[in-house]
Amino acid sequence: MAKLASQAKKTVDSYFADLEQKFVKKYVTKIPSWLETYHLTLLTILWSLGILYFSYLARNNINWLWLCSLMVLLQYFSDLFDGAVGRLRNTGLVKWGFYMDHFLDYVFMCSIIIGYSFLLPQFTYHYLILVAISAGYMINAFLRFGAIQQFNITYLKAGPTEMRAFIIILNTIIIYYGINVFADYFNHLLFLLGIVLIGIVYLEQKRIWKVDMKNK
Repeated sequence: MAKLASQAKKTVDSYFADLEQKFVKKYVTKIPSWLETYHLTLLTILWSLGILYFSYLARNNINWLWLCSLMVLLQYFSDLFDGAVGRLRNTGLVKWGFYMDHFLDYVFMCSIIIGYSFLLPQFTYHYLILVAISAGYMINAFLRFGAIQQFNITYLKAGPTEMRAFIIILNTIIIYYGINVFADYFNHLLFLLGIVLIGIVYLEQKRIWKVDMKNK
């Protein structure tokens, strides 16, 4: 698996992929020399703790969600540049970066879900389902990686960037219109995420089936 981590073909086909690549190429040399690739990766821990803290405070003052959105934005930038900094400086932490980056993505996802649970604690089972479905997308990516050595982090041209944008937009809506807006559409969100996951798994297993038949 460690060898695969450095040889796998990573597929990024999101709406913002080209723009992000140009942005990283232009500004990666501007990252301070004391800020290494592993620092950027580990910063996700700080952003996750920030989301938990500010979400907890948002129970009494919803405007704290602005700082939650800021944590999401900061995590976007640290995640965007960590790999590029490592490649530019030839740090060599390819396998470590693969492991920690994606594990911390899971931690970050959980912090967001737990944060929302502070705002709507009555939806206990909904959050459990949301964790299960969200983890399903990650599990699918890694199983696909193990099966055909292609690591795909986007689905239907939507990936981590679009998901972060969705979280920031959702926080803004909640701030202006109240938490009940989220409560009213929570079931719909779970249903949509579940249906999309089922569709993705169906298509992936068909693709992998064809690979098996080709190599038969």
